Amino acid sequence: MQEFGGSIAKGAGVERRGVDKGTVEVGPDLLSGVSLPAAVLHEAPLAHNLAWMQRFAEAHGARLAPHGKTTMTPALFRRQLEAGAWGITLATAPQCRAAFAHGVRRLLMANQLVGQANMAMVADLIAAGADFYCVVDGIENVRQLGRFFAERNLRLAVLIELGVPGGRCGCRSQEAVQALAEAVAAEPALDLAGLEGYEGVVHGKDPAAAVRDYAQRLVEIALALDAAGRFDVAEPIITASGSAWYDLIAEAFQAASLQGRFVPVLRPGCYVVHDHGLYREAQRDVLMRRPDLQHGLEPALEVFAQVQSLPEPGLAIVALGKRDIGYDQLPVPLRRYREGGAPDATLSVAGWQVTKLMDQHAFVQLPGDADDIGVGDIIAFGASHPCLTFDKWRQLLLVDEALEVKDSLATCF
Repeated sequence: MQEFGGSIAKGAGVERRGVDKGTVEVGPDLLSGVSLPAAVLHEAPLAHNLAWMQRFAEAHGARLAPHGKTTMTPALFRRQLEAGAWGITLATAPQCRAAFAHGVRRLLMANQLVGQANMAMVADLIAAGADFYCVVDGIENVRQLGRFFAERNLRLAVLIELGVPGGRCGCRSQEAVQALAEAVAAEPALDLAGLEGYEGVVHGKDPAAAVRDYAQRLVEIALALDAAGRFDVAEPIITASGSAWYDLIAEAFQAASLQGRFVPVLRPGCYVVHDHGLYREAQRDVLMRRPDLQHGLEPALEVFAQVQSLPEPGLAIVALGKRDIGYDQLPVPLRRYREGGAPDATLSVAGWQVTKLMDQHAFVQLPGDADDIGVGDIIAFGASHPCLTFDKWRQLLLVDEALEVKDSLATCF
């Protein structure tokens, strides 16, 4: 669903997934000129995060290919690439097609390419000039890809995925990786271009130690494949890293001195807007492991919504629900404003707690001294796991520190 509306009058609504609402004209004040709820990106922390993660990758001798599935927002892809990103990571063939249509030329699909319809989509991208990579973890899929791309007279670059027992996809052992490399070598239409992993499925009593072990295995297997002459490119890719353990992956790649032999690629996605839940907690752990990193990432994504009803003492119903914000963890009230008020005139939300989320209603438990709340008050909420907030919106509003709308950023889920 890839629809982009034009600007209309001030006071118009913001499009959510599956909701036919108009776009917002650049310039309205978020506290008076926008139909709420609205998903909001704050420019200052967004710019900080873009620069911060790019510096981090470069300082560790790695390239950055942010996972685009987090936002599926072409304007953010463009800013990531302009900041120095090597490419954009995606999860599916349609996501790759959408990114390519908006100017992304290097696409790393950190997933298996399965099904002829998806293969045909990717073949069209390669024929149109895309620098495309996907992952493989099974011989049957390798044979299917080899047949399909040979019939199209195209070459497909593949990365072998290293998994873990009980995890998601990926070869479970070095022996399986080696056997798969032999299968790729037998397919003239396939080029083995590197090794891929994802440490987010690694668990254990000491998860940090388990991730370090996994990263070391990834490096060792990549070096073994290189020593055996299995790669079909001069500088194969070695890639891993979500948004929680990127520091450990980067350290493992840097310690192995891979530059000049491999292209180390980090793939965090949620960093670009960070969050007020899962990744805020993960970032605290990163900074405890790496105090030299100092400031770290800042949350840039919030959802603004209004108090709809005060039906009984101690309870506010806010017009915000599962259709508006992710709910891996319940939303966090951050700040409150009067409708039409000044952006620096914030009111307290101390002791406020979301206790229940329905489709379009949030139950907010209020402290006993919350006597200044009114229907129409505007609450800024923080979310956990930004992927599951972005995909609810056709567009998000980019605002400055004065909460003036500077841009409307379309998504293409």
